[in-house]
Amino acid sequence: MTKIICVLYDDPIDGYPKSYARDAIPEIKVYPDGQSAPTPKSIDFIPGQMLGSVSGELGLRRYLESLGHTLVVTSDKDGENSRLDQELHDAEIVISQPFWPAYLTAERIAKAPKLKLALTAGIGSDHVDLQAAMANNITVAEITYCNSISVAEHVVMMILSLVRNYIPSYQWVVKGGWNIADCVARSYDLEGMEVGTVAAGRIGLAVLRRLKPFDVKLHYTDRHRQPSDVEQELNLIWHPDVESMVRVCDVVTINCPLHPETEHMFDDALLAKMKRGAYIINTARGKICDRDAIARALESGQLSGYAGDVWFPQPAPKDHPWRSMPHHGMTPHIAGTSLSAQARYAAGVREVLECWFEGRPIRNEYLVVNAGKLAGVGAHSYSEGNATGGSEEAAKFKP
Repeated sequence: MTKIICVLYDDPIDGYPKSYARDAIPEIKVYPDGQSAPTPKSIDFIPGQMLGSVSGELGLRRYLESLGHTLVVTSDKDGENSRLDQELHDAEIVISQPFWPAYLTAERIAKAPKLKLALTAGIGSDHVDLQAAMANNITVAEITYCNSISVAEHVVMMILSLVRNYIPSYQWVVKGGWNIADCVARSYDLEGMEVGTVAAGRIGLAVLRRLKPFDVKLHYTDRHRQPSDVEQELNLIWHPDVESMVRVCDVVTINCPLHPETEHMFDDALLAKMKRGAYIINTARGKICDRDAIARALESGQLSGYAGDVWFPQPAPKDHPWRSMPHHGMTPHIAGTSLSAQARYAAGVREVLECWFEGRPIRNEYLVVNAGKLAGVGAHSYSEGNATGGSEEAAKFKP
């Protein structure tokens, strides 16, 4: 039978939830582009419950053990003596999340001769060395679109939080103050600003649609240009490259995949070409930005603010400069793992596993690597190569 390792983040510090703030969540059956939400034959969880932490187990244990498979669930993923490394030698499937990634480097893949499937519970599989996966005929899949709208909502929240200076204003209230001048000294209206997205795929386009009612001027750059009717509907201005777009934007939101072509795209040189006082929102991948260049730009005033939900590596070391740099709005990669999103990506993982064990094809839109080549969403979004280098730094972080 098959051994499956599932790497999930730790339970809440006060214990796995015994009750929840809401009794139910809306059921999403079809995504905006017409793709159907995950359709497993059945699920063993209640949507709206915590599924992404170790005790939630993505709702998989009953199903997998009923088939005679072995499920190992752990949050211990970094360093040579981690539980993940101890279990890899005979694992056939590794399930991980972008929020708490099990970095499947070439070295780890070499230690896992039986590994056949690397499955991302969410979207974004850059924590897998895709080149090594292709060379070793490992299928890589993710649950496309399961949390795209979740992330788009988070982007809009972060834009408003930065531009309106919400976080410092909230902190004055917590401190017992009423410091109006301090709050508004860095507060502006979003209305009329030039806002651009790096990539206008599922997340980027959803962000643009949500921003249109704010009466902003919308820009985008993407290697796949939007149809003319979409450009007309949203009054979009297309740019052939990132540099030409960021020169004119007050707010830039990053929504592209991480691969060798986008790694460290936002470096000192590109940041210097942006408008002084611009804002960057990054819910894509931390490594798309040069870590130290972002901190320098905030300290010099070249950037007015940076809000990100993604770091490199993850979890971030305690001395990561993005924890302490000025005018930031960082969150610990939570945008795509709301309880609503968890229900969809857990159902998607169940759907993929049902297909895998029953010998049925996995949905093409879920595939990243198949039969030694980029496939499905992977062929559309990624390029060959490896972006896992440096991930060993995560071992410095001790929760």
